[in-house]
Amino acid sequence: MMFGKLIGGLLGLLAGGLIGLVIGVVVGHFFDTALAGNLRRFAPQAIARIKRVFFETTFQLAGYVAKADGRISEEEIAHTEQLFNQMGLDSERRREAIALFKRGAEPGFAPEVAVGDFLSVVGRNAALAEALLLFLISLAHADGELEAAEHAAMVQIAAHLGVDLRRFNRLLHMARAQQQFHDHGQQAAGGGTDLHDAYAALGVEPGISDRDLKRAYRKLMSENHPDKLSARGVPEEMVRLATTRSQEIQAAYEIVKKSRGLKR
Repeated sequence: MMFGKLIGGLLGLLAGGLIGLVIGVVVGHFFDTALAGNLRRFAPQAIARIKRVFFETTFQLAGYVAKADGRISEEEIAHTEQLFNQMGLDSERRREAIALFKRGAEPGFAPEVAVGDFLSVVGRNAALAEALLLFLISLAHADGELEAAEHAAMVQIAAHLGVDLRRFNRLLHMARAQQQFHDHGQQAAGGGTDLHDAYAALGVEPGISDRDLKRAYRKLMSENHPDKLSARGVPEEMVRLATTRSQEIQAAYEIVKKSRGLKR
């Protein structure tokens, strides 16, 4: 691929003669390299690899986090089974997920190795890193409380993924609030859930303007859109869970919208 070199060299030649030609070719080379990398990254084979490693990494780390406090609770097991059902895993994929979960729960499991393998395939992809963390947060909240050891394990994983503590805590705070709207749908908009939780679920402060509120809501809905998640490399089974998160976000937005008297 020499498109960048040709254009860069031509523009450089016209602007600065032979020296400009050399500079233009060098700049064009970097453009070609970056473009080729992006094309390879989004090729069907690359997306398939990303989906594979996302699935494997998620369930291994889920097992690691669940065992971080010393034992895997009945609530965590039940929640994991519920996730399997929501994801629509067939018997083969369910067996694979369970095996990965158990591997992550084994003594001596090294999360940094699993995260390293993940990053070697997906690169420093913030959207995928945060999607993975949200799955782990959901599991860790299965028994109604977040143990200190589980929190420490997730902070460790977040650091390996390149997600700083401030960003992780914001994701954690939002996920906690969003779960208050789980299975409520429009019932939540009737006032059964605290307005403070609704703002937190959207990741905004109560003093936000109407315009910025709508922008934050649309951004969250876009980030959880199935087509976008699938295109980034989130496995289809896990994309189904994004529908639940979108419903939680929408229910929270309905409460805030109603409190402000917004029509749209």
